[in-house]
Amino acid sequence: MSTAPKQLVIISGKGGTGKTSLAAAIAHLAAGELPIVIADADVDAANLDLVLHPTRLESHPFSNGLVAEIDEEKCISCGLCEEACRFDAILVPDRTGDPYGIDEVACDGCAACVYHCPVEAITMREPQVGEWYLSETPYGPLYHAHLFAGADNSGKLVTLVKQQAKLRAMDDGRPLVVVDGPPGIGCPVISAASGADLALIVVEPTLSGAHDLARVLELTDHFGVPALVAINKGDLSEQQSAAIEAFCRERGVALSVRIPYDTLVTEAMVAGQPITAWAESPAAQAIRALWATIKARLGLQGKE
Repeated sequence: MSTAPKQLVIISGKGGTGKTSLAAAIAHLAAGELPIVIADADVDAANLDLVLHPTRLESHPFSNGLVAEIDEEKCISCGLCEEACRFDAILVPDRTGDPYGIDEVACDGCAACVYHCPVEAITMREPQVGEWYLSETPYGPLYHAHLFAGADNSGKLVTLVKQQAKLRAMDDGRPLVVVDGPPGIGCPVISAASGADLALIVVEPTLSGAHDLARVLELTDHFGVPALVAINKGDLSEQQSAAIEAFCRERGVALSVRIPYDTLVTEAMVAGQPITAWAESPAAQAIRALWATIKARLGLQGKE
């Protein structure tokens, strides 16, 4: 039986902290030492592919939820469905005798219209709300997805992406799955962090950053996921960085490194490269030290 791979999930309390740039750099460093699988679990705004330059190999539809559908040939325009619908999802025609329609965005999937239709002209179907992909990158296979605009239940798509990545790692004997998680503390983050062996929380040295860190730590504590904190652009505010470090000590949370502000990170992003592959800059050196800490925490054996 295949050994379960270690799962590293990289998350943050909000977007824009440098989480994805850090995930790309960690994937680059990890792939230089051991075979990995990468998962972009930020399905609402996936952008890891901008740095990893994947070649898409597979595309699969993702369907979820239920919406009503009216058979125009059966519909007698009686209006009973409109009376039954509490979500104003029935599209009423302008001319008497025309078939009714469904506003799929407004439809809640309750099926009240189905039960009230006297001619059984309405059925429920599971709509496609997104897609998930398998791609190849210079650092290993990448599982990622795209949730269509207005679609919900992104937590289920996150779970699917993670499951596919984990299964691939088990099949290939790859010891690590690097997961670029979504920001915040909602359902998608819970899905991304669930079952992880280590959560790397990326925070910026600001008052809001400290507040977001406290919220994310409550989430990882609740689900029993060990946490490691990295302060990105840590030299921009010595006071706030020191306060975050003190907070971590009080909570007994491991603090890895301060990653300094580095203009070469922006250059690497523009070039579509992880900073660790672009230049041996101060930020790249800090991330290399961070990777060494992660490797030790996960008990991974890689090249020294």
